[in-house]
Amino acid sequence: MSMPRLTIVLGVVLISIGVAFYFGTGSQSVTALIPAFLGLPILLCGVWALSDRWRKVAMHIALVLALLGFGGTVSGVVKLVKQAMGEELKRPEAALAQGIVAVLCLVFLVLGIRSFVVARIAQRKAAAGE
Repeated sequence: MSMPRLTIVLGVVLISIGVAFYFGTGSQSVTALIPAFLGLPILLCGVWALSDRWRKVAMHIALVLALLGFGGTVSGVVKLVKQAMGEELKRPEAALAQGIVAVLCLVFLVLGIRSFVVARIAQRKAAAGE
């Protein structure tokens, strides 16, 4: 799957997570929609990246958003580990949503960076005439 399409999929998944946790927790807090607020601009970057002319810029922006998303939610992974070790959490649903978002963003970051490296190597080979 191409990175622009993967970006669109990630955006849709993040929006779905936000909406599901918002309604699944009884619509008590708008903060449950944070994954959706992150997913929408990532989705838009994916659509923007379908254009060859804007692909590089759009993918860089999407990766920066994913990095911010990871940084903002990695604490959820720590909370889930604590919960697995027997600690009772105040808001386990929030920790679960954060953990899921953190893992998705990390995987996307790894795939995106790998894609940039592969593209750079191909570009250098083409310039060298190989």
